[in-house]
Amino acid sequence: MVSDKRKTAEIVLEKIAGNFLKNHLETGDKLPSERELARLFGVSRNSVREALQILALKDIIEIKRGGGSYVKQSDAQLILDELFEKVVTAENHLIFEMLEVRRALEVEAISLAAKRATGEDLNNIRKALEQMAVPIDKVEIGVQADLHFHMYIVAASHNSILIHLAQTLIKQMEETIRTTRQNRFKNADRYEETFNEHKEIYIAIASGDDAIAKSLMEAHITRVRKELSESFLPILKV
Repeated sequence: MVSDKRKTAEIVLEKIAGNFLKNHLETGDKLPSERELARLFGVSRNSVREALQILALKDIIEIKRGGGSYVKQSDAQLILDELFEKVVTAENHLIFEMLEVRRALEVEAISLAAKRATGEDLNNIRKALEQMAVPIDKVEIGVQADLHFHMYIVAASHNSILIHLAQTLIKQMEETIRTTRQNRFKNADRYEETFNEHKEIYIAIASGDDAIAKSLMEAHITRVRKELSESFLPILKV
């Protein structure tokens, strides 16, 4: 869910910390130049520069104008722990922001879907629901079925703008669903609970009860957010 640019900078951070600080360089040693690091890692100099600036802000290296970058601390494990916490926090904030977007989009979409869903729409949603009943170890099948379930609900709204928004955000939706399922299914009992939540949502749409459908979707996303916030603490405060 993070941007390609941010991901590239994070990869450079990990490589610098692992390959240089841990294995080769000690406090006071000079790092290779931006040009050399960019060539070594196969990335742009901008990505290398961004990574070095983060290390400097962490007081891990010192950047001397016109003189290169020097190691200030060489405790690689501490460095990697700090970087991991930064990356996880950034990614998780984006997950929570995406859940806010999903709540706004899907709560409205399901209300419309309960009023407008055709027989074909209901069949698509039901098939996705049935696929969600796969064994817990069929991780990717479950993720895709869950994603399709939600996308079919948006499609059943027959609102072209909502549908376009969902399609534009499909990769981000997939990541929030994957993260949610990974977190929820640490407790195996939640696997059946998750299926039943989706089953209730389907029944509400099929019965044409837009108020109940809307309430169930909002409760579902709110519950997911609460569970994730509890799981990610104390790394992330939401």
